[in-house]
Amino acid sequence: MAFPIQRLRRLRQHESLRRMVRETTLSPADFIAPLFVLEGNDRREEIGSMPGQFRLSIDLLIKEASEIYGLGIPAIILFGIPAYKDERGSAGLDPYGIVQRAVTAIKDHVPELIVITDVCIDEYTSHGHCGIVKDGKILNDETLNCLRTMARTHAQAGADMVAPSDMMDGRVAAIRHELDQAGFPDLPIMAYAAKFSSCFYAPFRDAAYSSPQFGDRRSYQMDPANGREALREIDLDIEEGADIVMIKPALPYLDIIAAARQHTLLPVAAYQVSGEYSMIKAAATAGWLDESRAMMESLLAIKRAGADLILTYFSKDAAWLLH
Repeated sequence: MAFPIQRLRRLRQHESLRRMVRETTLSPADFIAPLFVLEGNDRREEIGSMPGQFRLSIDLLIKEASEIYGLGIPAIILFGIPAYKDERGSAGLDPYGIVQRAVTAIKDHVPELIVITDVCIDEYTSHGHCGIVKDGKILNDETLNCLRTMARTHAQAGADMVAPSDMMDGRVAAIRHELDQAGFPDLPIMAYAAKFSSCFYAPFRDAAYSSPQFGDRRSYQMDPANGREALREIDLDIEEGADIVMIKPALPYLDIIAAARQHTLLPVAAYQVSGEYSMIKAAATAGWLDESRAMMESLLAIKRAGADLILTYFSKDAAWLLH
């Protein structure tokens, strides 16, 4: 019996051949690096559940931002850890809050770096929820006023893009209107369009001290079982003025990323969240996985699924390998 003429191994024999026919490639330009900023000076606190990640004071954040930009990574996204928290997340709305001051400082020192800000009050509320709470219920429309103010103060501080992550209905339209009225019609919005209620956020909540103090977030974050609903959320955010749509988490939701890529012509972002990062780190520490290979394979999978942009805590490590 004659062997088939087609032998797919022919193009796998040498690294140069493999590179020539490679369908998916990664670049540092694909990455957005998440960073945590806190009050004080010369503060660098390692996050126990996220080895290699730190909470940084603004002076050290500037140095980190400069290093990130030097690696060819074009953007960061900032998460703030305030000095105080209350029921309304007031510290997050303060024009002189931790994120607002961090944005200004970074733009002063690394002006070419794109600074994106997370717009959500969960890091600033004493109860840890992403919305205003009354009688145990998260209030949607009342929360929009907080998000409007937060987005505007971030823009006034010099942010290049805002990224609402709260999953309140109508928040993209509310923020778009606020930014337009405040003189920022050209400031883009990257919407956390399909953000699922996931256990993979746990290390982030440890990093930002933002775990809910009661209940959970399933009344506003998406049910992991729903795929069609994710496309509805994406459509609504696009109608309301989103410039980029995001899926979060990434690896457990590759099907959603692929569906979003087929569904819209907008840029699609995916967030490789803290739990995805920490699992690889833990397995590598135990000697069960090669960390570099697992990191790059996971990022390739996200890109291959259709993500144009990847928010990942591996940004620096991956960029070093790609240079």
